[in-house]
Amino acid sequence: MGLLFILSYVGIFFQVCFITIALAAGLYYISELVEEYSEKSKKVIKTVTNITIIIYILFIFTESFPYTVIIFGILAQLSHLLILRTFPEVRIFSFEFIAALVLLFVNHYLAYNFFQEYFYTISEILGYFTLCLWLVPFALFVSLSANDQTLPTYQDTTSANSSENDVVTNYFSSKKRKNLLNFFKNAKESVLPMRSKKSF
Repeated sequence: MGLLFILSYVGIFFQVCFITIALAAGLYYISELVEEYSEKSKKVIKTVTNITIIIYILFIFTESFPYTVIIFGILAQLSHLLILRTFPEVRIFSFEFIAALVLLFVNHYLAYNFFQEYFYTISEILGYFTLCLWLVPFALFVSLSANDQTLPTYQDTTSANSSENDVVTNYFSSKKRKNLLNFFKNAKESVLPMRSKKSF
């Protein structure tokens, strides 16, 4: 019995490691797709947001959710639609983005209180959290890296004073490339360094 107890914890450790690697690989692949197809990604996120709004409206007729949960849920989705107006450029200090973050925390608090008072199965609770609270913010989080792959269309006043007048050259030389895809590339290179080929 003691050995099996130890083996169960060792097995859980390996399962967590495999799940983490699978999630990282999936995020890496999704972030590459978003950077490659930013317009299609915008349409997909917009469609998912509209479906989530419809789900909240259907909750009025099918579930006994309080109106605060439904109203704040719809407000959060509307803030996501406002963020999509400037997609793939997502300004993290804009009013829409900050409102979406605040509403995300408020919706988690309201949902937690509601599911504490009324009994629902774990699959129903996970279904609500996954589709109504996590799906669109997660899609927006992954798509933050698409902003760094768009080319500028105007000359900044700060770069106009510099000796280099080329807009694209200034853009790529002045900005530090910090995005989700580069984060995963650096993590991959630090965990699995590339072997140098021997030249004979």
